[in-house]
Amino acid sequence: MEMQQVRYFLALSRTLNFTRAAEQAGVTQPALTRAIQQLEAELGGPLFHREGRKTHLSELGRTMLPYFEGIQAQADAARSQAMALKSLDHATLHIGAMCTVGPAIVSDLVVAFRTANPGVALRVSDMAAAELVERLAGGDLDVGLFGLPEGLDDRFHAVPLFRERFVVAVPREHRFALQNMVRAEELHEENYVSRASCEYFDHARQAFQGRGVFMRKVFSSERDDWVQGMIKAGLGLGFIPEFSVTDPNLVIRELIEPAFERTIMLVTVRGRPHSPAVGAFVRQARAFNWPRPRDLT
Repeated sequence: MEMQQVRYFLALSRTLNFTRAAEQAGVTQPALTRAIQQLEAELGGPLFHREGRKTHLSELGRTMLPYFEGIQAQADAARSQAMALKSLDHATLHIGAMCTVGPAIVSDLVVAFRTANPGVALRVSDMAAAELVERLAGGDLDVGLFGLPEGLDDRFHAVPLFRERFVVAVPREHRFALQNMVRAEELHEENYVSRASCEYFDHARQAFQGRGVFMRKVFSSERDDWVQGMIKAGLGLGFIPEFSVTDPNLVIRELIEPAFERTIMLVTVRGRPHSPAVGAFVRQARAFNWPRPRDLT
């Protein structure tokens, strides 16, 4: 059974006239007649009774009518959905954001994209970098926002978005708050509040230990708000990307000798066909007014 046979059957069931049905279907009358005959042969009986110039649905035709109407309705719905996706209406875009990326930056990008593409539903999931890479490669995510110290392998294509430094975050009464910057050697034996999913800290710790700098980890959490709350309470200092600091009561100071920075990228799977929604999001991200490193002095 072919869709054109269903379409011809429905046209004939409406008009009960082969000539008018052929005109509605946009085919010649012989072509429509052959298609109906083929359908009848496939179903094992006549769908219409032809009595002179009059045509009536047979019992089989009346029985099959609601089924064919359902088939046509589903085909129309599928066609409409495909057209909607092509025009970015009713599309869904699943974005994975590394949990250490500043939420205000992601929110601003999402708002800008939704303003330009109101028909696209967005879902943003935050997660650790390793899980993000795995889910992006597996097809659970459409795009990712992240940056890794070791870079990306050849499975992925990345568009650099912005750079940010890692800073020392302290409460206002901490001695570092009175300095313009903090040297790594000054961190030796300081209490440290750890962001459990910090993908850069192992890299930084090796650099610190190579300079004889060792800190005491006194608290660790997956949640940035808890980490920043503990820093503000004076439990210890933090090692945080500058645009991830959201608590206005924290003071951030540039870390030097050595300094650390990362590049946040928009990442897709190389060679994977992109939906129109993904293409629109990539264009929005490229055009977005990304922040620049702040003057921390």
